This record gives sequence, structure tokens and C-alpha cells, in this order.
Amino acid sequence: MASGAFAQEFVKIMSYNVRNAKGMDNVRDYSRVARVINLEQPDVVAVQELDSMTNRSGQKYVLGELAKLTGMHAEYFPAIKFDGGKYGIGILSKEKPIAVQGYPLPGREEERALLVAEFQDYMFACTHLSLTEEDRMASLEIIGKKAAASEKPFYLAGDLNDTPGSRFMDGLQKDFRILNDVKAQTFPAPLPDRTLDYIAVWKRTAPKLDVDSKVVVEEPVASDHRPVSVVLRTAIAAEKLFRTKPYLQNPANGGMTIMWETVIPAYSWVEYGTDTTQLERARLLIDGQAEFNECIHKIRLEGLKPGVKYYYRVCSQEILYYGGYHKIFGNTAVSPFCSFVTAEEDADSFTALVFNDIHQRKHIFEALYKHVKEVDFDFVVFNGDCIDDPKDHNQATGFIQVLTEAINGSSIPAMFIRGNHEIRNAYSIGLRKHMDYVGGRTYGAFNWGDTRIVVLDCGEDKEDNHREYSGLNDFTSLRQEQVGFLKKELAGKEFRKADKRILFHHIPIYGMLGGNLCEPLWRPMLDKAPFDVAFNAHVHKFAFHPVGSSENNYPVVIGGGKGLETATVMVLEKTKGKLKVKVFNADGKVLLEWED
Repeated sequence: MASGAFAQEFVKIMSYNVRNAKGMDNVRDYSRVARVINLEQPDVVAVQELDSMTNRSGQKYVLGELAKLTGMHAEYFPAIKFDGGKYGIGILSKEKPIAVQGYPLPGREEERALLVAEFQDYMFACTHLSLTEEDRMASLEIIGKKAAASEKPFYLAGDLNDTPGSRFMDGLQKDFRILNDVKAQTFPAPLPDRTLDYIAVWKRTAPKLDVDSKVVVEEPVASDHRPVSVVLRTAIAAEKLFRTKPYLQNPANGGMTIMWETVIPAYSWVEYGTDTTQLERARLLIDGQAEFNECIHKIRLEGLKPGVKYYYRVCSQEILYYGGYHKIFGNTAVSPFCSFVTAEEDADSFTALVFNDIHQRKHIFEALYKHVKEVDFDFVVFNGDCIDDPKDHNQATGFIQVLTEAINGSSIPAMFIRGNHEIRNAYSIGLRKHMDYVGGRTYGAFNWGDTRIVVLDCGEDKEDNHREYSGLNDFTSLRQEQVGFLKKELAGKEFRKADKRILFHHIPIYGMLGGNLCEPLWRPMLDKAPFDVAFNAHVHKFAFHPVGSSENNYPVVIGGGKGLETATVMVLEKTKGKLKVKVFNADGKVLLEWED
């Protein structure tokens, strides 16, 4: 079975009566039979009609020969002594069995056998039943007892020597589900006219599964039977379905966004309420249709009451098969309850942490966070260049997980602001899937209590026509777009009536040598804007610019970074009309204590 991030749980089962590798041309050819198996690439094979050290096989251990040629583990069980050796059945498998046990079965023309191998996730049984119906019925009782004794899924495969619709097959299907296509005939190999070979699963312990494919291999010569194979997509265990813990985003406008990831695409929802006994359900609907085919889940809770503690849990259910008129659902993972508290409508106090320019260096983040982790903070701002040059989904997820789990992101919302390094590398456009921005844009404004928080997106630090960008960027338009946003925001009622006004953007406009591409567009407005403080980053050196020191109309705090010797973390505190900023370096030294 395959597993891992984004992997589905698949198992391919094959059954093959190989007739001792003697083909319809009367040629004994082990490599020909092995080639059939190798082309199918099964995880496990039930093999029938196997000699071991008989005279007719030339003292060859037939299953051993096939094992060498397929590179698979071999387990053999003899049904009878024959021709100087033994004759029986076997199992080939990619995975080495945990345990193997053989059992005799009745057969009037010759004794028959059942071979059961235990693997990590399932039991697998091979058999070759009698030509006599009474013996097959008696064998079914024995097989059923072995299957019923297993706590793991129990698969049965082999040559059952009976056709669909018979008394025996009807009896089999009371407790077993046949997985192969019984209409696809298997014997005789050159021109098959009946089905004798089957793959089935014991119903009582069967996993939730979808038969992804079922085939009779078109091989008319290698044996007198054609092999059958099925590919099963089995449900992932509920405890393996979540890839990340939930983390909070976008605590704006009476809502909260809850995000998490699963290892495979899933149908997901959030159950929430002011206690854990009466829960509402929220899910993502797109034009009336529930979203079900994503690994990254983003559920928005709207209409939340201010100043209230909410409990929630996230739920994800695998969909094994999504057909037009039929669905097969897998297991459902349900997280433990988490909680968050919404900001009071007119709250005059809060505390926030501000990080920047971590550049995906976990040790720097940890060195900074240990100095502020005991602070009772309400939200966290990552002010750009924290998720550095994301090359793929795994990289992005991994570091977002590091950051959000450290700050208890299941209860504390985080705000990710783009720096120039978040918009570089192959997965930069994909990074957006992991975030939920206010108003759906990478810039915007919202209230935390009586404080207005404005976020701007500076884009790249070089012109769009720079050779490094290969003509794929147009941040000029994005900056121009924000001119209109700023004009509207600065004139708006929410901004004007706010007790305090705080600005975040990555690249400084004030106090930066060499300037900012945003400066010609934004500065005419910012020179007059009544912000109480601004937080910037990018230059990797801590700086504080009081009002007027760089022709700035408001204080500007620039965070340090990228190395341990220059990195900083800031604590922003608002208490009843007062703003305070405290800046620490990685050694815990206080670089700034400012109060307005």
C-alpha cells in the first residue's frame, strides 16, 4: 500500500493459475509467466498449480523461480505429495508477510488447500478449490471461519472452480464481496468461455474502498487460465487524514477563517458554536456545490458576535469515488475542539507580535519567539519575507506549519503580509492558497476593536522589466491599484473615527536608502496620513524613525533580520488610547521601548 503526503491508499491484487508455467504451447517458461506478473506490477498475487521439486518440473521449486524473476517474496503451501515432490498453492508479495499459515481443504479428486498471509494492513488468502460442489461448500465454511477470526480486512483470491450464479457462488457472496468483473471470462486462456478465477473481500471487515480497475489480462498462451487483477483504492485511516492542525486567518468584519490541510483531497466542514453541545456547520459552497477536491481547506465563519469565545472543530471526509449518480465515502477525520475569542466591537486594548524577514530559518524564529512566548497576545503579524522563495507545496506547508503551531495558531489568528521573497520561485502564486486575506486581496484594512489596521502590498523590489522576472510580473499595476484603495481608505468613516491607526507594509518608504518603487505613488498621500505608527521590514537592520526624522508624518519601526545578530521581534500593545512598541533581538535584548 502506498502512503505519504498526497498519496492515495492503493493495493493491486492479482490471481493467476499458472499451470506450473506450462503454456498452451506445452512449453514450460518461467520467464513468460513472470513477465505477465511484472507487467501488471501487483502488490500481492495468489498463485495456483505449483510444483515443488517434482519430477515433471525437473526438480524445480516453481514458485521460487517466479519469485526470483519478479523480485517478490514467496510463500508456499502444498496440498498433496506428488511425483517425487509436492503440489500446491502460493503467494507472491512485494511486502514480506508478518505471518503465514496453511490449512487443508477437502477435495475428492485431490486434497485442496488454503494459504493465509498476514500483512500490515490486511490478510490475504489464496486457494484452489475442488471440482466437486460438496467439497467447495465444505471449503467455504472453513474459509469463512478463518475470515471471521481476522480483525483486519480479509481478501480471498484464487481458482474457485465454479461459475457465477451457482449454488456455491451464491453462498460465497453472502459473506464475501466479489471485486473482479465476473462477466470477464478467464478459462480456457485461448478463447475463454467461463469465469473460474476470482478476487473477493470478507464483508464484515472490508475497508471502505472503490474498485479503481478490474481486468482480465489478455494472455492466451502462458497458462490455461488468464490472470485477473483489481486495483483497490482503500480509505485512509481517519487518524492519518489530517496533514496540519487548523490555523486561523482574517479575523475581520465579524468573521474568522479556519484553514487546514489533508493528505488527500477531501470534503471538509467546520462545526462551531459558543459551546461544544450546540454546533452549527459551515462549509465552502461554490455556485451551490460543495467543494470536495482540494487538500487545502479554507472555511469562513461569518456573523460572529464580538467579544465572544467560540469553540470549533474541523472535519474532513475522504471521497473514494465521485460519480454522477453514486458516491463512495471514506473515513471522516474530526479534530479536537479548539477555540478563539473575537475582538470586542469597541475594544480599546490588544497585544500583537510582529515578525519579519525570517527567510524560512526556523532557528531564527525560535530564537526570537522564546523571548515573547509568555506574552498574552491576540494576533500575530508576519510582515513579509518569512516564507522564503517557496518552491513547492511541501515547502510552503512545512514552514507555515512551523509558524502557526508555535504561536498556537488554532486559537490565535495570524496575518501573513507578502514581502518580495514570498512572490519569488515556482510556488509563489500557489502560496496564496494557504492564506486568507481581508477582502480577498493582498492589501486591505480592518478593525481590531477601536483600532484601524491598514495593510499594503509593495510587490517586488525591482522594476517589472527586470531580467529576473522574465516578463511575468506586473506589480506596477498592483501599486497603482492601491492608490485608489488608499484614497478611499483615508477618507473613509472607519479610518477617520478610529482611536488609533496602524500601517503595515514590507518595504519602507521612509528611512530607506535607494527608495521604494511605491514611493512616487503612495508618498503624497502618506505624507499627510494620520497614522499613529507604521511597521516595515526588508532592509535586515532594525531602525526607528521618529516623526519628522525622515520627513515622515508618523513614527516608523523597521524590523531587522535575516541573521541571528540582526533579527528582531516586536510586541505591539494598545491600552486605552495608548500605543506601545517593544523590540527584542535574538538575545532578548530590548532595542526599543516606545510609547506614543
